[in-house]
Amino acid sequence: MTKPPLTLHLAAPRGFCAGVDRAIKIVEMALQKWGAPVYVRHEIVHNKYVVDGLTAKGAVFVEELDEAPDDRPVIFSAHGVPKSIPAEAARREMIYVDATCPLVSKVHIEAQRHAENGLQMIMIGHDGHPETIGTMGQLPEGEVLLVETVDDVAKVEVRDPSKLAYVTQTTLSVDDTAGIVAALLERFPQIIGPHKEDICYATTNRQAAVKAIAPKVDAILVVGAPNSSNSRRLVEVGARAGCAYSQLVQRAGDIDWRALEGVRSIGVTAGASAPETLVEEVIDAFRARHDVTVELVETAVENVEFKVPRVLRTAE
Repeated sequence: MTKPPLTLHLAAPRGFCAGVDRAIKIVEMALQKWGAPVYVRHEIVHNKYVVDGLTAKGAVFVEELDEAPDDRPVIFSAHGVPKSIPAEAARREMIYVDATCPLVSKVHIEAQRHAENGLQMIMIGHDGHPETIGTMGQLPEGEVLLVETVDDVAKVEVRDPSKLAYVTQTTLSVDDTAGIVAALLERFPQIIGPHKEDICYATTNRQAAVKAIAPKVDAILVVGAPNSSNSRRLVEVGARAGCAYSQLVQRAGDIDWRALEGVRSIGVTAGASAPETLVEEVIDAFRARHDVTVELVETAVENVEFKVPRVLRTAE
């Protein structure tokens, strides 16, 4: 039986970013150095496949530090943690390794520097997201005010409009954030922004690739987890860029084949915490049903690499 033709437009860049790759290596190297179990506070990255794989190797994932024993190493996730967490780990004399993405750490340092200069912070981010909690937790309560939308900007109450700075969550929609920044500048003309854009290179690059693909395809599938901010933003970007069907799938088993009946061209990408093996799984699922042609849509080349913490390095 002849399979119907299908063109898959494969986004590049896609999948793992340098911060995610580093965080996973940290857990694996900690297991090699100290043996199992090694505890990880919060999911090291937001992807069930990755978390399950590390669990099988001996990692134990907990939500709060008090769930981890004093005598085993603990790792903090790539999203970053409030200052109180490493302080508590130090008080308990625990071995701990911080896997916070260096680009998130950069935002933490920005916030601290602005505070030392007497500025109150406004954070553009998603309420309850671990990265937002971690960044806001770098300063005392009330020193960082959260805004999620343009409407929030009109309602935020600040201490002194002339002494403000803003930072952003690294995984936001580039377009949405630009609108919120514009609203902040309109209401608070003296507000100070970051020296360099807080939204990370990987988020920006993956969104740009989706924008390039969207006009060419009938549907877009984003491989990623429901709790992955950058993956969900890719779905939104695809829809706003003109693709009528833009959906998130964790794995090939989540594909809604009925919704894709008659479709001739599909864009495929992956969030920064989704491994390439899941993308390959999706492509194989399409090959089982279609005569597939894969076209690479490359909008940037990434060569970023972050070093793991010194405590885990065997050689310099």
